[in-house]
Amino acid sequence: MTYDLLIIGGGINGAAIAREAALNGLKVVLVEKGDLAGATSSASTKLIHGGLRYLEYYEFKLVAEALRERERLIKAAPHIIYPLQFVLPHENAVRPWLLVRLGLLLYDFLGGRMSLPRSRGLRGSDTGFTDPLKGGRKGFVYSDAWVDDARLTVLNAVDAAANGAEIIVQTALVSARREGDLWRATLSDGREIAARGMVNAAGPWVHQMLGKLGVNAASGVRLIKGSHIVVPSLFDGDQAYILQQPDRRIVFAIPYENGSTEIGTTDVPVDAPEDAVIDADEIAYLCEAVNRHFVKQVGPADVTSSWSGVRPLYDDGASEAKAVTRDYVLELDTNGPALLSIFGGKITTARHLAQEAVAKLAHPMGCRVRPVTGSRPFPGGDIGNFGAFLAKVRATWPFLGNDRSHRMARAYGSMLHQLLDGISDAAAMGRDLGGGLTEVEARWMHDREWARTPEDALLRRSKIGLHLTAAERAAFDAWWAVTFPK
Repeated sequence: MTYDLLIIGGGINGAAIAREAALNGLKVVLVEKGDLAGATSSASTKLIHGGLRYLEYYEFKLVAEALRERERLIKAAPHIIYPLQFVLPHENAVRPWLLVRLGLLLYDFLGGRMSLPRSRGLRGSDTGFTDPLKGGRKGFVYSDAWVDDARLTVLNAVDAAANGAEIIVQTALVSARREGDLWRATLSDGREIAARGMVNAAGPWVHQMLGKLGVNAASGVRLIKGSHIVVPSLFDGDQAYILQQPDRRIVFAIPYENGSTEIGTTDVPVDAPEDAVIDADEIAYLCEAVNRHFVKQVGPADVTSSWSGVRPLYDDGASEAKAVTRDYVLELDTNGPALLSIFGGKITTARHLAQEAVAKLAHPMGCRVRPVTGSRPFPGGDIGNFGAFLAKVRATWPFLGNDRSHRMARAYGSMLHQLLDGISDAAAMGRDLGGGLTEVEARWMHDREWARTPEDALLRRSKIGLHLTAAERAAFDAWWAVTFPK
């Protein structure tokens, strides 16, 4: 079968490009060797943000673009993206107070007209923000947004598939060659695919993929490991904290699942994508980072879970990992049928990257395209105000209960009407497989969201796996193996 575009890699960039291209009427196939968002795209800090700290490295264009995208994404996916207030204490500060204030004012200015509150100084009435902290009460408050990163990736793929794209997971590209005006590719399941253009969105494997294709890249990539830990909650409230460190890095402390706190991230250069494993030094660094600021102290023994991802940052020659640009480079090779390789990028700017990528491919592929996703809701995102939507969900399906209704409203948004079509009581949802995840939802993840393993369902399509006992996890694995035999 001949496609217009073959995309290699099912992370946020590959899925976003598939969505943009499919909505432009291109015949698209996306091939992912593991799971959608199976690597870097599910290992982020879970933020849609402009990148306040990037201002220190004069990344004004990137910050402005990211802030514009933040505004779009909050409107397009209010179920999985929502505003978050950040407290920036000025204790143990390594930057002058005036410099930080000017940076926040610039951040607000670059954001233009926005729906989120603008930055301000901490007030005497902000005791809920300052009580968890050691030391004084000087500092700032500003706004960004939280995102379920893995679900954002999946929803890009869902929208792409709804518009004709084919999504193939658990399948690797074995080889590909240029033959006339087509790419001829062989997949690990034996399929042969022809395509008029190809996108190398392999993330940390971008150079390995170029080697497999026999193409030399002008651009370089630096692999930087970022690790996060989760500990019992360090504070009450829905706010997050951005903490300055003596090495001039910043560390986030963010509310996470079931009354816990996510802490991250690190910046550690690594040699290979497979090095995405947290080490003892990183755990100690993150514990020390929050202990400098919070009354409640933590140590390695308090860590309940962790994750690490390898970010494929475009190599701009920066000497330190923390200074390497988070912007992206799109490298187009037209020595035959088009090949576009993605270097760098971040989850906040993936939609914009996709729009630019498809536009860049249009001329060599001889097709006409236009921007199509700028104001388009993501699947489930046409809900308006989340609080009002949640109230309707609870009135329509009272048997879900408060916790499950909130989780499912967040995960699926308006798609709940399809997922729960014809279901009028809890019994009709099938067995509870643990943590409130029922058979009907697990089947949806498999049939509609390409979940192929228990981990895909429990840790990426949801975070329910974090709350299951070993026995519950084993029972879920057994149910999955019987229900979806390979």
